[in-house]
Amino acid sequence: APRLRARGAEEKMAAPTSERSPALEPGAAPYGNFPNYSRFHPPEGRVSLLPGGLLRSLFPAASRPLLGLDVGCNSGELSVALYRHLLGLQEGEGSLDQPAAGKDLNLLCCDIDPVLIERAQQCSPFPASISFASLDIMDSSAREPFLSSYLGRFGHSTFDIIFCMSVTMWIHLNHGDSGLMEFLSFLSSLCKYLLIEPQPWKCYRAAARRLRKLGRNDFDHFRSLAINGDMVERITQILTKDCAMELVCCFGSTSWDRSLLLFKSNSSNRKGRESSEQEQ
Repeated sequence: APRLRARGAEEKMAAPTSERSPALEPGAAPYGNFPNYSRFHPPEGRVSLLPGGLLRSLFPAASRPLLGLDVGCNSGELSVALYRHLLGLQEGEGSLDQPAAGKDLNLLCCDIDPVLIERAQQCSPFPASISFASLDIMDSSAREPFLSSYLGRFGHSTFDIIFCMSVTMWIHLNHGDSGLMEFLSFLSSLCKYLLIEPQPWKCYRAAARRLRKLGRNDFDHFRSLAINGDMVERITQILTKDCAMELVCCFGSTSWDRSLLLFKSNSSNRKGRESSEQEQ
């Protein structure tokens, strides 16, 4: 498909991006790259669902630092809140010159929108251990070398944990059913654990309605999506049946009806599972 050029920016996709028009209405953000996202979905609404000590229980014997990837991080407020919560840091703890936290977790956060990434970089309280980068996660020629290079710095080939918070709908609307499948397959191949927050179907309808209200073109794929309905169930199905992952836990739902699901890669124990199935 030909690459379309938006005004002053490439029309690509990861999660959140914008068309760089100075008067762009927030409701028209075609990739979910709302400029004030954390104001209407505060990070606390999500991190409060996650148990303290989660990383210790998932990686009891891991050599530090653990590596995390946050896909579609917007301007970074949720990334920083997740980081604090997972490491048990109180608000205000951790200063610009405190590298100690990075011994436990290094977090790479990416978003398609360079303006949001710039804001995240300027505001980050943990520049030594949280990196922000502008990346179109659906552009394989860009993502492969970039992510491999980051992982290589730590001698890793995969991330310990990937966060994908309210990103799946934007991938799905902009890249269709096959794009969503490819995205989930890619993430699952790249991590031991995946913490994912899918948007429910009503959010798809609301996003399409916002575009129409503003007189914009509808999302290319919205009317042809065969993967629809209960998106938590559909995404769970894709990850467990097609991507060799298992659902470990659902941490409940936010007040705005988003479920937080934790999946674990089966790839390391697939051989054991196959041999036990043969014995039965």
